[in-house]
Amino acid sequence: MNQHQAMIADMAGALFAELGTSANVESDWDAVEQVALPALLLSNEQGGFGSGWDDALIVFRLAGYHALALPIVEATIAAGLSGVSVRERGTIASASSGAIADDLFTGVVSGAPWGDGAAYVVAPRPGGGSMFLATASAQIEEGANIAGEPRIVFRFKSTAVKPLDADVFALGALARAAQIAGALDATLALSVTYANDRQQFGRPLAKFQAVQQSLATLACEAAAANVSALGAAHAQASGRAHFEIAAAKLRGNQAVGAGTTIAHQVHGAIGFTEEYPLQRLTRRLWAWRSEFGGDSHWSRILGGIVCARGAENFWADMTALTDQGESRL
Repeated sequence: MNQHQAMIADMAGALFAELGTSANVESDWDAVEQVALPALLLSNEQGGFGSGWDDALIVFRLAGYHALALPIVEATIAAGLSGVSVRERGTIASASSGAIADDLFTGVVSGAPWGDGAAYVVAPRPGGGSMFLATASAQIEEGANIAGEPRIVFRFKSTAVKPLDADVFALGALARAAQIAGALDATLALSVTYANDRQQFGRPLAKFQAVQQSLATLACEAAAANVSALGAAHAQASGRAHFEIAAAKLRGNQAVGAGTTIAHQVHGAIGFTEEYPLQRLTRRLWAWRSEFGGDSHWSRILGGIVCARGAENFWADMTALTDQGESRL
């Protein structure tokens, strides 16, 4: 981590720790805008940080670590893709259905986090690519994921659409992989602290070998999620990351299943109580696992890439992967 990234980590970490799961857009979004974090992926000319995906990974991971109840991830990606000033908060969506005729879109955009109040949405475009849509005229259906985070459905009728040369679904998956990595690290820290503090049969839970083995497995799952997300961010910064993003989201998804199971086993019944912070992390992890592609989706993508290249190229392609994202896949 260089000096610039350390500054971003310190600033974001302190702010997210203060806001945490009790934050809401109406009262706390100004605090995020004041430090211009949603402008992270905007260029200097656009009034942003001029940062790349390596820096964004730090912020997105910290948002996951602190279970931040604000759309910092979605607003940052939306601003970076659209170039719109952060004074107009945008969001991204995971799906759309409908048709575009004469540059006008009629249809439905769904899975938009914190879409109520967003000035615009960047969504997958029918036929490929992404599209920018102002939300002023859209009908809104409110909803939420299992963590209670808002998920909005927009219904558009003959709304002007601007095509964008980007894959917002893949970038959403990369962001979720980063959040998963951060939340798993927080889950591990919480579990280790509890196991050290909780006494059973006259000694801490952490002294039991079975508990130690479980926590070691959780640590391995968290590490795998972090490394895969880091590799995908490096590759995205180099402009070629379809294989790495698929691998990172799939590996993160798999880590969620194993990691949350162990965390709740270690904590016992207390882990499910509303007052205890574990469920605030695990419910988000379960939700993020299915958003922007679940296990089956990214398994098919990875399998298709490998099969298209052929078995004879598999090992050569894998060894060609570097931390600069140079890949033949």
